[in-house]
Amino acid sequence: MTPQLDNVLIEVADGIATITVNRPKALNALNTAPIDDLSAAIDYVAASDDIRGVIVTGAGDRAFVAGADIAAMAQSSGEGGEAFSKHGSDVFARLEALPKPVIAAVNGFALGGGCELMLACDFAYAAESARFGQPEVNLGLIAGFGGTQRLTRKVPYGTAMELLLTGRIIRADEALRIGLVNRVVPNDELMGAVRETMTEILSKGPVAVA
Repeated sequence: MTPQLDNVLIEVADGIATITVNRPKALNALNTAPIDDLSAAIDYVAASDDIRGVIVTGAGDRAFVAGADIAAMAQSSGEGGEAFSKHGSDVFARLEALPKPVIAAVNGFALGGGCELMLACDFAYAAESARFGQPEVNLGLIAGFGGTQRLTRKVPYGTAMELLLTGRIIRADEALRIGLVNRVVPNDELMGAVRETMTEILSKGPVAVA
């Protein structure tokens, strides 16, 4: 039975699980609760033989994940912030290691932890309205969920360091140009394009694409 979670939706159809971070009023920002739910969702799709591919996206039309929940972070202690960072890093590492293809459908802001969530997927398609960045440096922080490592593997080192050190936010067309995303499509075509590609992938040998 598909788990019912407070901050993450899981929909399964035709062997594809769509995991949706579901906090649209907060631009799908991450605090401990949605990260816990993402962990539960990963456990579920990993254990299900009926699920062969995964799509990760955000609820609403404004944000994929707009980053960490700053209000929640402001109330945490230094030790609490360190524990939050380790927890998120561990969950994203498990997503990255999932033995099933994972595509990010970036439907809006993918900032901070949102960009890191995208980077933990195998590759990403973006809506034309999507925006990307690691603005943690503006708060005196670093990308704490593995983004410093994954971004430097995803795009040229100098490009990654420029984004990490300036906190600059880029548009979808620039993300495509530097190789951060594989494809940019009109907003209303995003999920269809991602599902079409996932269906193509799942037509191949299951061991080969695991």
